Amino acid sequence: MNVFVAGGTGAIGVPLIRALIAAGHQATALTRSATKADMLRGLGATPAIADALDAEALRRVVVAARPTHVIHQLTALPKGGPRSARDLEPTNRLRIDGTRNLLDASVAAGARRLVVGSFAPLGDMRAEDLPAEVRPAADAVRSMESQALDASRSGRIEAIVLRYGLFYGPDTASTTQMIAMARRRMLPRIKGDRSLLPWIHIDDAARATVAALDAGQPGTIYDIVDDRPVSFSEIVSALASAAGAPRPMAIPAWLLRLVMPYMAGMIGLRAPLSNAKATHDLGWRPAFPTIADGLVQTLHRAA
Repeated sequence: MNVFVAGGTGAIGVPLIRALIAAGHQATALTRSATKADMLRGLGATPAIADALDAEALRRVVVAARPTHVIHQLTALPKGGPRSARDLEPTNRLRIDGTRNLLDASVAAGARRLVVGSFAPLGDMRAEDLPAEVRPAADAVRSMESQALDASRSGRIEAIVLRYGLFYGPDTASTTQMIAMARRRMLPRIKGDRSLLPWIHIDDAARATVAALDAGQPGTIYDIVDDRPVSFSEIVSALASAAGAPRPMAIPAWLLRLVMPYMAGMIGLRAPLSNAKATHDLGWRPAFPTIADGLVQTLHRAA
């Protein structure tokens, strides 16, 4: 396949390109920065330089690549992950306007299928169940998904939506940051924590995405998550244990809401999702069934 990856240098972009090349596909990777072109070539991809919010420029590079398949991984998140709702505003725009531009460009290029990388904790939740700080991001996720699925229903292009769990892995900046915080006992557990968060190792997410290029039903949403959602406090304890760090301290939920309302809203979500449909339709299973399994590999590679 000839695959155009929109968002080729993001958290999943790099492992995804590696997985595409390893599977024998051609890959063209979009980046806004010409300085990242050599890095993409080093991964085996052909760089395409354009801003996804510039519809004309994006259309030009997608059409020139002549892809059979397009993968939407457009984000503009801080390296260590968002810490406030404001950090999500550039990504919200990409998920609304960038999606529209990428859809139009993909159709113009004659691509057969579009695979959209979405965010499970927001895509699966009702707006009224979300904290106010999180709702604009959830609206952007829904816009991205509905644009793709509407295009699929109308016959413009086959579209599949992959709702990823929270990414973690050895080359994921947010994981590296959390490990460092756990070792310094700066990553607390939450008293009375009732959250249920879906997670997915970044390499498992990349493999699922490659599988979706050819498998799965157009117009379908798949949850790309590991086998068991866990609370935030379970993650903190697992990180500390795997890293040989001191037992994490516990703080009341109200204190986190006071200091970091956006983060409190995100880590307090309950999203008990299942990967059953993805494993059945895509012929995919996570190599790391739980985050506890993946953390062992993550810390081994980081050592």
